[in-house]
Formats: sequence, C-alpha cells, structure tokens
Amino acid sequence: CNKMKCTVLNSAGSRTTTRTRTRQTMSSRVCWKLLQEAGAPPTALSWICASSCHRVPACLRPEPRRRLSSSSSMNVFNRAMKRRQKDWAASLQERHQYDYLREEVGARVADRVYDIARTFPLALDVGGGKSHIIEHLNAVRLHHIAADHQAHRKQTEVSTLSVQADEEFLPFRENSFDLVLSSLTLHWTNDLPGALSQICGVLKPDGVFIGAMVGGETLYELRCSLQLAETEREGGFSPRVSPYTSMSQLGNLLSRAGFSMLTVDVDEVQIHYPGMMELMMDLQGMGESNCAWNRRSMLHRDTMLAAAAVYKEMYGNEDGSVPATFDIIYMIGWKPHESQAKPARRGSATASFGDLWKVDQPGGSQKP
Repeated sequence: CNKMKCTVLNSAGSRTTTRTRTRQTMSSRVCWKLLQEAGAPPTALSWICASSCHRVPACLRPEPRRRLSSSSSMNVFNRAMKRRQKDWAASLQERHQYDYLREEVGARVADRVYDIARTFPLALDVGGGKSHIIEHLNAVRLHHIAADHQAHRKQTEVSTLSVQADEEFLPFRENSFDLVLSSLTLHWTNDLPGALSQICGVLKPDGVFIGAMVGGETLYELRCSLQLAETEREGGFSPRVSPYTSMSQLGNLLSRAGFSMLTVDVDEVQIHYPGMMELMMDLQGMGESNCAWNRRSMLHRDTMLAAAAVYKEMYGNEDGSVPATFDIIYMIGWKPHESQAKPARRGSATASFGDLWKVDQPGGSQKP
C-alpha cells in the first residue's frame, strides 16, 4: 500500500496525517437557464449542490413522490442539531484550520472523477460545503455543475449556482445530471437507502455517482476510551460516537438503490493529536460532533479526564501524541444503461476452469 504523510499546524500543536490507500422540481433546462441569466460563460463550470439540513423553497420542492426506503425509516440523528453544529462551525474565525480532513478527501474524490475518460455536461455536488471537490476540477472535464449554498465557499475558476436542500429530499427531476458527487455528508442521513435511491433517480442513464463517507471503525480509539471511563466512573455508558456504515453494508445499499458496476474501497486516515481533548475540539470545529438522539447531553469532567488518561495509555505514541483513525469509504456506482457491459448468460462459457492448466503445456499434453 502507498502511504502519504502531511502535517497540519494549528494552535493545538502539530498533527501528522497518514493515509493508507486500500482500494414542482428543478429540471436540467431550468438549471441551464439560471446559469445563463447569471452570466456564466458557456465553458464555465457551474455547480448546483444540495446542502444538508436546510428546507427547500416551495417553488423548488419535488412532486409528492419520495423515493424513501420505507415508510418507517430509522430516525437515528437529530438533523436540526446537526444543522446548528455546522452553522456554529462555519461561524468560527479560525474555521479553515479544521478543513484538513475534508480537503484531503475532496482531492481523492476529484481524482476518481479524472479516472473516468469522459466529460460531464451537468453535475451535482450533494453537500458541497466549501468547494472541497470543486477546487480540484476544471471546465474541461465538467461544463456545468451545481453546489450547495455556503457563505464561506472558496473562490475557484468554476462558476457556481447554489441551492439549499436536504440530502434526503433532493429537489431535482429524474434523469437530470450526468454526474453526482458527495464528500463526507451522507453519514449523517437518517435514511441512507432512500438518499442513495434519490441520487440514482436524478442521474441520467449511464450517469455515475462518486462519493465518500465516514464509516467502518472510525474513531474506535475515542469510542473505547469513553466507554471504559464512563463505565468505571458512572456505572454505565451512552453512545458518544455516532454509528457508522460498514463497507459491505454500503455495497449492498448501493445495489439496492439501483446502481450497477459498483466499486467500493476504503482509505484509512490516521491523524495524530496532542491529546484526546484536542481531538474533540477539532471534531467540534469540523461540525462533526455526535448528534444521535440517544446520546447523553452532558459528560462529567472527571469522566473526560479519565477517558483522556485511558486513551493515552492504550493508544498513545512514544512522543506523547495519540492517534485518531478515520475509515473513509469511497463508492462509485453507475445508473444502468443498455450500452453498459453485462455478465454473460449462465452456462454460456466455452471453456472450463479445469482446463486452464493446459494453457502453458506445449501441444496440449496430458496432465502429469
């Protein structure tokens, strides 16, 4: 595996990131019209994105049909609290100090776009945030793109059209976009199967979805330390770290949503912090604090100090720092189209795997 190290400095101290690579509605025509009225040049990249946790104006809301996974989808996260957390993080003067993880993941998502040898006339970034993906793309590969509303969006060469919406209720017609992107936002959705189904719906046939989300054993060090300390000090524990989706579960959800030709891989990103308190401060600055309904609102001071001691004792490095592991799951899925390669009919093979040994035998000699 290839490893890459980069150092991020802020007031909390130096941090080294080690990345290991494991491999009614708004139609397309309306989007283009809005871009033209905004004065965007024909070759400009205009991006429309659906931001999280904001209600869409009535004129942009989709028709009553909603492609949710079921009428009784799980309600795990407090979406209103997550909106307040992100709004608070965006209001910080030093907010750019907490973007190191999103910038790295956004660059990796953009790399996967360049791996596809085609252009995308119209694209959508679900939860685009501060343009962490857009800044790595250009108008040669993407002609027009949509991104979410963000007051502190980075200035790029891309002309951007922003729409506030909810990832679980996309205000776009079906078969509208050639490409849909998402980076580190879908792990806060209550109805992930329904969100993936809607993404597949707004894609044109043979369109592609490229996304990244936190999953797997992310922050297992923090989870274990808090559970041990809270159990010892308070006689029990509550979930302090949000639940995450595993890679195998995500592959099944993508298939269930209607995607084909799936690719799912994991990047393990390990970041070293001076201590557990600095890690929790950075998570708060990222807007990634826990917002599960079943969490306890208060954590006692002595429990936090005990958890920090457990964290350093169990996982600490020789230099006194502590690691925090993030499992970033990358996914690529295509909307089915008749031009895509399909598996051969069962039983149509003309050769047997049992005869493969004959390939290197001169004259097809008998097996010794």
